[in-house]
Amino acid sequence: MKKLLSFFLMMGLGTSVALAKDIKTTIFTTQPQMHCINCETKIKKNLRFVKGIKDIQTNVPNQTVTIKYDADKTSIETILKAFKKIGYDARTVKENEKIEADASAAKCKM
Repeated sequence: MKKLLSFFLMMGLGTSVALAKDIKTTIFTTQPQMHCINCETKIKKNLRFVKGIKDIQTNVPNQTVTIKYDADKTSIETILKAFKKIGYDARTVKENEKIEADASAAKCKM
């Protein structure tokens, strides 16, 4: 009985390790820059359909979009293509990089 119980316990642990997801978080910035709630909404509404994206957080003052995604289902390249589809050129932000808001950039037309 103990051997059977041990067997099922080991199988359960093996299965949980095999099903573990590779969740990553990456910070992006966009060009043109976000200026308002409409810019944030456009990004969130469209990127949520990319397979594997779990969470999207936007921050207009910092000009960042933080995306949590399942790396087994999508990649940074796929996310960058999704940004391009909705009219934004995006790039990843390096750790501790500060993004300056471009006051001379054209405001959105929403």
